[in-house]
Amino acid sequence: MKFLVPFLIGCLLSCPVGAAVPSQDDLPDIGSPSSAALSRDHEEQIGREIMRMLRDAGQILDDPEITEYVQTVGDRLVGQSQETDYEFRFFVVDDPHINAFALPGGYIGVNSGLVLASETESELAGVIAHEIAHVTQKHIARRVEAGSRAGLVSTAALLAAILVGAATGASPDALQGAIAITQGTALQQQINFTRSNESEADRVGIGILASAGFDPHGMPAFFETMSRRQGLAMSGIPEFILTHPAPPDRIAESRARAAKYPDVEPEDSPEYELTRARIRVLSAKNSSGALQEIRSLQKSEDTGWSPDALSYGEAIALMRAGRPDEAVSLLAGLRDRNQNVIAYHSALGQAQIQSNQPREAMDTFRNAIALFPRNVPLTIRYSQALMRFGEPQYAHELLLDLLNNVPPTPDQAHLIALAASAAGDTADAYYYMSEYHVLNGNLPLAADQLRLALAVPDLDEVQRSRFQARLDLIRENLPERRRRSVFDDPEPDTTDVGPVSTGASLAPPARGAA
Repeated sequence: MKFLVPFLIGCLLSCPVGAAVPSQDDLPDIGSPSSAALSRDHEEQIGREIMRMLRDAGQILDDPEITEYVQTVGDRLVGQSQETDYEFRFFVVDDPHINAFALPGGYIGVNSGLVLASETESELAGVIAHEIAHVTQKHIARRVEAGSRAGLVSTAALLAAILVGAATGASPDALQGAIAITQGTALQQQINFTRSNESEADRVGIGILASAGFDPHGMPAFFETMSRRQGLAMSGIPEFILTHPAPPDRIAESRARAAKYPDVEPEDSPEYELTRARIRVLSAKNSSGALQEIRSLQKSEDTGWSPDALSYGEAIALMRAGRPDEAVSLLAGLRDRNQNVIAYHSALGQAQIQSNQPREAMDTFRNAIALFPRNVPLTIRYSQALMRFGEPQYAHELLLDLLNNVPPTPDQAHLIALAASAAGDTADAYYYMSEYHVLNGNLPLAADQLRLALAVPDLDEVQRSRFQARLDLIRENLPERRRRSVFDDPEPDTTDVGPVSTGASLAPPARGAA
């Protein structure tokens, strides 16, 4: 199953258009924007559709701390790439398999299993750099024949169904229909081209990795990890049907390329270790099992985990197991020893709330936000506490400041909609909820929310202009057929879309919050 996702991404999004095989240079010619077979708008449209289906299937690990970490690493790498037009969005998929993938439009997914399988931060960064290179080198756009917008969305839906099927463990029989469409006389040519793309992504990715200050040997080191873990599973698959280059060749080539860069020995950031510990706990099937596993690691020698990371993981597991008093003690010690680690402040505040210590929790959050203003996870956690203790207006102000300065996540948009609604700002609540739906890839529901916002009495002209401009932009980005069905209907669909009109729950299809 692990091979189906990259294989089918290549085959479903490729057509025999006679694209040239890239040169062996580090940065091969990727053509001019006017020659791209897939426009940027179409890429974004496909990426949104796939993200929506993955979210609807509950596959995305929507945890603020985890998302912030992977986005930070991704942004650091993107800053060293030659392509800055894409708005890259990085996310973690709740899947134990070792895998990562790039979607059209700059969406890059990393499986939780891959994060846990990495042994250094440079190994994880190497995989992300490889996926960034797929986007910057336009591997998807260069392999899709120009077609109608509706046809591209149909392709996206099919691809998303396969991704979800692979992630949720669908049986091979259930995927046979999708696999069948990849058959044809040009199949081998398509596979070869995919393997060429993989080699190119390795070459470009190592350059990005080194320029960002990571160890360029992180990429071949992770290939070796994959080779060890996949050994027997890979042995029965002929090399000519592998979409990726054969592991020995890939390892040797990436080692040689990494050796051309100066040797560096970067230390893993505390956030890398804490994110791995957090993922291990949050992806566990039950809280007691997670706690037992963490404590078992603490008793072992040479586990590859730092004592602080394991203590943090133990505290998160204790919170999930309903034992916050013990978590408060652990986290207070960690914070006092490491004042510069934001995750300790945030988790301590959450544990104090669970332990019925509201005054202490609010002090913890106030002190932390003064030290680390506009940190996304911390602001989200503090705002949740403010709303819980009857201060939605201040939560709204904090979140609005964050929204105006930091690209929003779905968590941010969802929470500010709740805060605005609780503070009585009905029109803004609808507007923020529309942004939540945009970020989740559901433009029809976003349009419905904006129409509800425009119907709120006593709007000022600034609000009305802002809402209308956003609605017009959404209309332009909808496929023609979908546009007619949404905008020709005089009444917005109010099914589970509004914080005010329907009383429906605003809880997003998210998982993983401690």
